[in-house]
Amino acid sequence: MSELPFIVVAEEDYNRLTALIERMEGTSDVIDGLEEELSRADLKPSREMPENVVTMNSRVRFLDEDANQEHEMTLVYPHEVGEASDRVSILAPAGAAMLGLGIGDRIEWPMKGRKPIHLKVVGVTRAGA
Repeated sequence: MSELPFIVVAEEDYNRLTALIERMEGTSDVIDGLEEELSRADLKPSREMPENVVTMNSRVRFLDEDANQEHEMTLVYPHEVGEASDRVSILAPAGAAMLGLGIGDRIEWPMKGRKPIHLKVVGVTRAGA
């Protein structure tokens, strides 16, 4: 994997995601990757989070650099995905990869049995903004 970008995670998101990981530990590579991401995160209270950083419930515009396609989705908890096609679960590889990134950040995320995905954050709209 290439050098990992610096990430910032809201303490509230960290606490909820840690509880989710504990319930699902060892069930998928994405869970393991998310746990690894959280272990290296700089934690901040939600009110101190920079506006350009991806948090839970952020609307994220990102570039899939492998397919050269831009997508826009809201990062949500697994139970919030439902039928909506404009939501990505934190337990999806793209969702876990984007948490804590800022505009302009890139990440290479491993995919079991496939080539890694390469994502770049190009826009963030925070919930309630």
